[in-house]
Amino acid sequence: MQRRDFGKVSVGLIGATILGDSAGTAQPLAAADFPKNAGLTKYVGTFVIETKFQDIPSDVIELGKKSILDGFGLALAGSRAETGSISRRYVEQLGVTGGKATIVGSARKTSPRFAALLNGVSIHADDFDDTQLASAKDRVYGLLMHPTVPVLPAIFALAEQRRVTGKDWMLAYHLGAEVECKIAEAIAPRHYQDGFHTTGTCGPFGSAAACAKLLNFDLPKTLKTFGLAASHSGGLRENFGTMTKPYQAGHAAESGLVSAELVALGWTAAEQILEADRGFFHAAGGTYDLSAILDRLGKPCGSSELGIGVQRVAVAAEPVQQRLLRQDRHFDFQVGCPVRRRG
Repeated sequence: MQRRDFGKVSVGLIGATILGDSAGTAQPLAAADFPKNAGLTKYVGTFVIETKFQDIPSDVIELGKKSILDGFGLALAGSRAETGSISRRYVEQLGVTGGKATIVGSARKTSPRFAALLNGVSIHADDFDDTQLASAKDRVYGLLMHPTVPVLPAIFALAEQRRVTGKDWMLAYHLGAEVECKIAEAIAPRHYQDGFHTTGTCGPFGSAAACAKLLNFDLPKTLKTFGLAASHSGGLRENFGTMTKPYQAGHAAESGLVSAELVALGWTAAEQILEADRGFFHAAGGTYDLSAILDRLGKPCGSSELGIGVQRVAVAAEPVQQRLLRQDRHFDFQVGCPVRRRG
């Protein structure tokens, strides 16, 4: 037996070991449980490059504006947290404060990748940012990920470096959010249950999709951007309650942007990263629900029943250094679906 064949057998045995289900019981994962679809990543990439602004429903665009405004407000508030102070000292220490990308809440500027990181950390510092509500009943807490934080900081930083129309920028935002949310919906529940932080793991795909669109990538470049972003994917729930949770969100934003910029220079990566036997869904989730993503992108944008919730909060009028104060936990609106209050 050759070493490569032995490796395949070993991985197969490991993949067939016990995985926890939503009830906490142990069940074996058979190889047949992993869907076979050779064109899934290509389908996602084609959706990104072919979707036009007019394809996004007007009500979705309007709701997206609220999520974006919410994100910028949280970035400003979060910049006053200790994570913001440490992050700014870090980029100063690196000597990268001479760029053109804005660090929200500061007069300093830096390179796009570090602006995406720092602003992403600030958006998630208070953990008030919008949340994707799961349509499947087997998801922990009924939630999946925070969709705006991986996308908004990346395209904000990228757009500051070039001339971008408002429509193109808004389209990139919605495509990024749609891609990451569908990936989060599709991956097996054990991904989150076993400790992965979905915003940090699925978020890089949203950032990658948005940046690829903003850079007008063709299909091969878009697929390579996904491939590289997948290798950035990371984040563990054990870090919840520490500064590392918002770092994982900021890193998701940074990851897609860095991946797109490297691919623009000629970097290569696998072009079937979602569905491959050694790709994202298999490695990070063991399996996935193909029906939750294939032919589902933009049909509709987000879940038709739940969508994305934004928490209503009261903002301290002055001084701006005061942290956001929670008013209640009702979800005010959803992106990608009709408004539905949650009591």
